[in-house]
Amino acid sequence: ERSQNRSTDQTHQISHKTSTGCDPDLQQKMTNAQGRNDDSSKNKAQKVVATSSVNITGLGQSHARLLGAAISGVSELLLFHPVDTVAKRLMTNEARLIVAGSTTTTVTNFNRVVFQDAYGLGVSSKVVSLFPGLSFGAAYKILQRVYKFGGQPVVRDMMKSLFGDDAERRFGPKMGPTIISATAGSVIGIGEVVLLPLDALKVKAQTAPEQLRGRGVIDIFAKEGWSLYRGVGWTVARNAPGSFALFGGNAAAKTAMGISETQRASWAQDAIASCCGATLSISVAQPLDVVKTRIQNRPFHSPESGASIVYNLVRNEGFGAFFKGLTPKLLVVGPKLVFSFTIAQHMIAYFTSFS
Repeated sequence: ERSQNRSTDQTHQISHKTSTGCDPDLQQKMTNAQGRNDDSSKNKAQKVVATSSVNITGLGQSHARLLGAAISGVSELLLFHPVDTVAKRLMTNEARLIVAGSTTTTVTNFNRVVFQDAYGLGVSSKVVSLFPGLSFGAAYKILQRVYKFGGQPVVRDMMKSLFGDDAERRFGPKMGPTIISATAGSVIGIGEVVLLPLDALKVKAQTAPEQLRGRGVIDIFAKEGWSLYRGVGWTVARNAPGSFALFGGNAAAKTAMGISETQRASWAQDAIASCCGATLSISVAQPLDVVKTRIQNRPFHSPESGASIVYNLVRNEGFGAFFKGLTPKLLVVGPKLVFSFTIAQHMIAYFTSFS
């Protein structure tokens, strides 16, 4: 106890001397030591924060793009697969559906085309008939959205670092970034042909399910092989301008609203920009989309070239057939693209800021 009391008294004496200035040398030593400790702690903290910031930001941005695009694909699939089925069946139909002066015949024709074998059954059977090829549709749609909506910002950033200054000098500070965004979308659209086999099987399941009946996925890929890439040239010709218009229209609309690439848009702003891009994209790509869909709809054993389809289409149905299904596509499929693009953009921005 005496030893402890002596130690306490000595401590009080040192503190008293330091506080009263009786021992300036000791006070200076303590101040310097404390300063060195503070500087060391600050430097360590700054290093840790800087390292964490780089890692989290880099990983967060990549994960945000993948996660946001995946959510978009799943949401679109669950809500719009039946709509896509209806559009595909209308585009592959080569007969005239509307009969002047006969509403009953017109309705019957649409029922036969849209619901196929289920056209004479009940409502529940008709609804179920609009969900063919869901497994192919799920694989294709989710991979497509992750690749397209998640990949375009990556390509855009690369092109911006390489050609951003030149684009702004040639097209101006507002139009330059729009051109970069549109071109990046076009590049991504061309690369999308890698997923063409899944798209082809989805289209066949929606429009000609008898071609797949009783066959497994492995059997189809093993026997059909490269034939699943039939129409790849027409798909590239459709995707390049279509994706250019989608991302370019979206970027132009945001520029018009005063939103830069680094700013986070509201739900309404994302929806408006997506609507502009989707409308342009669908309209530009529609003629080539009709040709691509008819190529994919042909039986495996009876292919038909795109040139032959174009010739027969013009001869038998007229030039207006290139835009067959455009109105229902804009009214029904358009909102699907607007929905998925809006979800993707907003979720990517959200997860990026969150991380």
